[in-house]
Amino acid sequence: MSADDQDDASSGSGEDINLGKILKQLGRKPLVQRGVAALAAGLMGAVKATTRWRTLNGAAAAGAWAGEKPVIVAFWHNRLAMMPACWPSRQPFHMLISSHPDGRLVAATIAHFGFQSIAGSSTRGGFDAMRHLVRALRDGASVGVTPDGPRGPRMTAGDGVLALARLSGVPIVPLSVSVSHRIVLDTWDRLIIPLPFGRGAMIWGDPIAVPRDADDAMLATLRTKLEEDLIRVSAEADAIAGHAAMTQGASSTHVENNARA
Repeated sequence: MSADDQDDASSGSGEDINLGKILKQLGRKPLVQRGVAALAAGLMGAVKATTRWRTLNGAAAAGAWAGEKPVIVAFWHNRLAMMPACWPSRQPFHMLISSHPDGRLVAATIAHFGFQSIAGSSTRGGFDAMRHLVRALRDGASVGVTPDGPRGPRMTAGDGVLALARLSGVPIVPLSVSVSHRIVLDTWDRLIIPLPFGRGAMIWGDPIAVPRDADDAMLATLRTKLEEDLIRVSAEADAIAGHAAMTQGASSTHVENNARA
């Protein structure tokens, strides 16, 4: 079966739902977590090395890559597995990762690429996570945040990343990435598992600054802009990789409730 066939087949089969459940269960087993993380990191490394990449508007992050000034990189949760390919720099990079057990598996995986993780989310450990993120930015490290994580709704931006930008004074840079060879899991976020030896696209949006004195109306406008920019760059990256654009969707709670019905 080709990678494209795998992608198409993943849209509604119970097999993909079971795969998602298996991945979650593995993330909850400390004895196998290190091994699974090493395998996942190996796959990501192979994707990074063998994919024919096309990067658009990389200048938006060039200052951060050069160590001149940090940025807040915002990307949708379903692109999480492709992020190690998007930071071609030795400059420090921290990622906000869910404190749930499956989040610990993600943290162990990205550690293979030198990324540091900060546990927390908008729903759990939010205050402590925000404090650590602001501290990392003030120390000169860039950070990565999923505005729709950790539970959705898919491709709908929350307010947390805007609050981080306002507190830190660091701009948000939207990012999306896609690859031609992939598997899409039937999870709430439609998580993309990249496969090697294809072509890929990384598209950076223009920086979005959030003034410290931004009122509720301005924050709502900027949240809408961030969401629209992320949807746009994701659609462009998918088109370059040969896929239809993904659409906004339900939260993980909605998906879980439907699965039980």
